[in-house]
Amino acid sequence: MRLLDQLLFAVAAMAVFSLPCHGEDKCAGTPGIPGTPGANGLPGRDGRDGMKGDQGPPGPMGPPNGLPGAPGRDGLPGPEGEMGEPGEKGDRGEPGPQGLPASLDPEVQEVLRHLKEKVLRLEGVLALEGMITKVGDKILATNGKEVDFETIRQTCLNAGGSIVTPRDEAENEAVLGIVKERNRYAYLGMKEGPVPGEFLHLDRSPVNYTNWRRYEPNGNGAENCVEMYTDGGWNDKKCNQYRLTICEF
Repeated sequence: MRLLDQLLFAVAAMAVFSLPCHGEDKCAGTPGIPGTPGANGLPGRDGRDGMKGDQGPPGPMGPPNGLPGAPGRDGLPGPEGEMGEPGEKGDRGEPGPQGLPASLDPEVQEVLRHLKEKVLRLEGVLALEGMITKVGDKILATNGKEVDFETIRQTCLNAGGSIVTPRDEAENEAVLGIVKERNRYAYLGMKEGPVPGEFLHLDRSPVNYTNWRRYEPNGNGAENCVEMYTDGGWNDKKCNQYRLTICEF
């Protein structure tokens, strides 16, 4: 039946196309047999680049045995961190070898000998310039300033010495030399004790050498310090007067 239907359709189509034209200028002809396809033409020019597409998903990770890439550049240093907790104290080390006493160590003795020579030369220069006075084991010096007793005591203490205190006639004469040169009275390093008229050294030890002027001391507890006149004699005096600063070292 299918073949019969196809034949009927073909006959009907031929009958339609074979009908004569009735007064028309042009009549449609019977379609011809399709020709042979022509040869392909030359390729056209490339079109313009299209818009950039979206980024695709990352590709799969390569095998683990691949070659590593080049190291990246060092980043900027970060901020300094907080100080950590102190570590535990280490064990005490072994004691070193025992050294020689200073008196038996030749190197120490050589250093001390050179220091002593330098000190002696320095003392000689200062004495020659009149800046110090040497008497026995003491060195006397003045800054030429006149202040009260307590200021003199503190000035001498800050300099590493103490207020001048004659303990024999030679030391008294050495102090007198400075007093006469400056033509100023000077306080001495002693003060009146609990008993009026009894004077003690500043360390509270008794005074064994004195050179009081006639009828001195006579303050009876009202004059607690001691000053030296320009004749070398001593006089008890109030401690708030301004006198020449003389220190002993």
